[in-house]
Amino acid sequence: MLRSMYSGVSGMRGFQTKLDVIGNNIANVNTTGFKAGRVMFKDVMSQTVSGVTAPDGTDQAGVNAKQIGLGVSIGSIDTVHTAGSAMTTNVPTDLRIDGDGFFLIKLSGDQETPFLTRAGDFHVDAQKNLVTSDGMFVCDSDGTPITLQAETVSFSISQDGTIIQKLADGTTDNGTIIGVGKVTNPEGLEKIGGNLYRMTLNANDGGTLTPTTGNDADAGTGAIVAGQLEMSNVDLTGEFTEMIVAQRGFQANSRIITTSDEVLQEIVNLKR
Repeated sequence: MLRSMYSGVSGMRGFQTKLDVIGNNIANVNTTGFKAGRVMFKDVMSQTVSGVTAPDGTDQAGVNAKQIGLGVSIGSIDTVHTAGSAMTTNVPTDLRIDGDGFFLIKLSGDQETPFLTRAGDFHVDAQKNLVTSDGMFVCDSDGTPITLQAETVSFSISQDGTIIQKLADGTTDNGTIIGVGKVTNPEGLEKIGGNLYRMTLNANDGGTLTPTTGNDADAGTGAIVAGQLEMSNVDLTGEFTEMIVAQRGFQANSRIITTSDEVLQEIVNLKR
């Protein structure tokens, strides 16, 4: 069979994956804290028809190798962790990290390693727990789920994540700080759905996560901005442009398969 046919098949598979990623990006264009993905291609092994000949410095000049590529494969599917635009909501429990860092989320209080998220649309439940939209607990700088005091009548959140609670007796409590996690390689995090990421061995050395606070210059975390949400970083203009490129690439590779099939048909018709 012709090498070009298999190259065309690999090209169609690659561009199909690219279209899948683009479709997911466009679907999440309005998802809070969503980070877009991108597909990077790489060529597969090449068949060497003739090798390299080195020059001998006198009579023989150097000759380059002759190689025929055998198609394309997916090099990586990256998560682009650039900042999304800010949306002002004026809701005190809507939080945005202006810089690096992730909020710490736990499914239950005894969960060892918290999940991470950039989506700060939090709420206060009936027991005054600070929770996500899915009812998961938001953690403090010690990795413990946050619960407001029963006597709290109002509260505000500072840039380092300190929850300033005004109590019924007129006093204030500043002892609770919203936790922030710093990740060395955010692209190494694993998406698990629900705007959440799971820590992996390639995100932080050893897969460990030490909770810290917002607006920490030593840790490199950004300030926490209350009353705002970080929106998706998907650029629709770029995504539609890439979709056109992927569509044309898919069509071109399908034409390679069609042409290869016509060549094979001509070979079959040589003997009648």
